[in-house]
Amino acid sequence: MFVDQVKVYVKGGDGGNGMVAFRREKYVPNGGPAGGDGGRGGNVIFEVDEGLRTLMDFRYKRHFKADRGEHGMSKGMHGRGAADMIVKVPPGTVVIDDDTKQVIADLTRHGERAVIAKGGRGGRGNSRFATPANPAPEIAENGEPGQERYIVLELKVLADVGLVGFPSVGKSTLLSVVSSARPKIAEYHFTTIVPNLGVVETDDGRSFVMADLPGLIEGAHEGAGLGHQFLRHIERTRVIVHVLDMAATEGRDPYQDYVTINEELKAYNLRLTERPQIIVANKMDMPGAEENLAHFKEQLKEDYPVFPISAVTRKGLKDLLYAISDQLEQTPAFPLFEEEKEEAGVHRVIYKHEQKKADFAITRDPDGSFVVSGEKVEKLFKMTNFDHDESVRRFSRQLRGMGIDEALRKRGAKNGDTVRLMDYEFEFVD
Repeated sequence: MFVDQVKVYVKGGDGGNGMVAFRREKYVPNGGPAGGDGGRGGNVIFEVDEGLRTLMDFRYKRHFKADRGEHGMSKGMHGRGAADMIVKVPPGTVVIDDDTKQVIADLTRHGERAVIAKGGRGGRGNSRFATPANPAPEIAENGEPGQERYIVLELKVLADVGLVGFPSVGKSTLLSVVSSARPKIAEYHFTTIVPNLGVVETDDGRSFVMADLPGLIEGAHEGAGLGHQFLRHIERTRVIVHVLDMAATEGRDPYQDYVTINEELKAYNLRLTERPQIIVANKMDMPGAEENLAHFKEQLKEDYPVFPISAVTRKGLKDLLYAISDQLEQTPAFPLFEEEKEEAGVHRVIYKHEQKKADFAITRDPDGSFVVSGEKVEKLFKMTNFDHDESVRRFSRQLRGMGIDEALRKRGAKNGDTVRLMDYEFEFVD
């Protein structure tokens, strides 16, 4: 099965907890704090493996969670950091954040890596909190939670040339005679249900990768037919080879087919119109093909080269392959995503406006209790060790410094009222 889009969950490892400990040695009455820091959590890293061709493995495993760091220990010993989790993906994989729809990484080269979910830092042990005013603190932090997110993986096949056209116009046959690929060929629509790739070599030693993409039909960009599932694979191709049934064996007008397919490409992604296009007039060995070709050239408005061929008899293939190779040599790769071009020796910093998130929000539940929420305050709560009174008092000071006490008073909180934070309840003390 060819899988080219899947949604998965990734989570970086949590940091290890810091420790509260003190030196206890013979003849050393005031040893001082000796709690070590926790180790950092592991990152979730995606790495390109050129041996993979689909995202099939992600159909069976959709959760990827890195290990947490080791906890801090006594005698000032820090916990060990966790190993990163390496996840193999095929070349051509685009990683998109499911919530923001922003592209996290575009992985194309073998061995290329990207950190998808960062591990949390380790919590500090009590030796970090010693001050002249408090030389023996009983304060330690829990580890920072690792980053977690849902992501969408999209595979866009790495091919130099993409064959497009209506079903049964001869795309698979063309690929099979110019390369070693063996796609399924039969006399019915949508025989090809997955993209097939083949390496084509010309007589003068040049080579390129050609992809036979499943047939497009009118309305493909909106989901009609099979084509909409595979339109994304055309985005990486540098040259589009448009295959037409010039013999009109199914009663359709070749020029109308040409217009319809181009409209679908344009509707899916306007940038596809920037690709150079080569028109292949296939099935020229059939009756009526010559007359249809002459009529097609009269109607053609664009200045695209037209190559009459017969994939079955292999007539005209040599000139076509030379033309494709020549076009590839003068056509650069088209970036999938806009990248800033840097001049030599010039380094630019791009500042993007991001709306500042509030540190906290306060709402009321139907039972009258106050609910405190927010990314910053929840992270602070998770990193607080409530086993020690000093840590609890530090947490209270931090909440007060964020202005949560004052905000609760403004919302009408009184002594003894219930305040919820995540799954925990506190009593408001004024």
